[in-house]
Amino acid sequence: MDLKNKIAIVTGASMGIGKSIALALANQGAKVVLAARTLEKLKEVKKEVDSIKGTCLIIQTDLSREEQILGLFDRTIKEYGKLDIIINNAAIALAGEFLNCTSSDFDELINVNLKSVYTCCQQALTIMLPQKSGVIINISSNVTAKCYERQAIYAASKCGVVGITKSIANEFHNKGILVALIHPGGVDTRLATQARPDIDRSLLIRPEDIADTVLYMLGLSDTAWVDEITVRRRAAKPF
Repeated sequence: MDLKNKIAIVTGASMGIGKSIALALANQGAKVVLAARTLEKLKEVKKEVDSIKGTCLIIQTDLSREEQILGLFDRTIKEYGKLDIIINNAAIALAGEFLNCTSSDFDELINVNLKSVYTCCQQALTIMLPQKSGVIINISSNVTAKCYERQAIYAASKCGVVGITKSIANEFHNKGILVALIHPGGVDTRLATQARPDIDRSLLIRPEDIADTVLYMLGLSDTAWVDEITVRRRAAKPF
C-alpha cells in the first residue's frame, strides 16, 4: 500500500507505541489523526511530525468516553472525507493482586482497552464499508498467551480485543476490509514499566519496532496479508 495521502487515525498517539506509529505513518506520507487524552503531549508529537514535513491533525480524545470517540470520527470525516487506516493502540495497565482489584479498576480498564476498540472498529467500519476498502490494526499484547499473574483485568481486556478483531476480520474480509492484530511483548513505555517493573528496561522492545511492524503489514503486496504478529523481547522465551 502506498501510504501517501492515506488518512490514518492512531489512538494513544501522545506517547510510546502510538507516537512511534504516528511518526512512522507521517514519514511515509500519510495524513495522521492524533488521538489521545493529553493535549500538551499531542502538541509535542505534532511538532515532531512537522519537523519531518508530515501532516497531522490533533483531536483530543478520552477513549473511555463514547461521545468523544464519536466526535473523533465526525471531525476526521469533516476534515478529510474518508478514513483508510485505524490503529487502535490506546490502553492503560494495572498490575496488582487479584483480590485487591476493584470493580472500578475493572470498569476503567475494560472501557479504555476493550470498549474503545469495539466502538472505534464500529465507527471505522461505518466509513470503510461504503469505500470498499480500509485497514484496521489492533494492538493487543502477548499477555493474551501468557496471562501473567497480577494482570487478570489487563489480560481480560486484551483477550477481548483478540475476540473482536478475529470476528470482524472474518465478517468483513470479503468486503475490502483488512483487519490484523499485533501482540507486543514488553515495550519500553510507561505502560510496560508500570505492569512489569521487574524487567530490565535495556531488554525491552523499542516502540519503533512496533511501528516498523505496522509498516511491514501495510507494505505487503495486494495479494498478501498477515492476520497476526507477535513481537517478543529477544531475552524472553520463544512462543
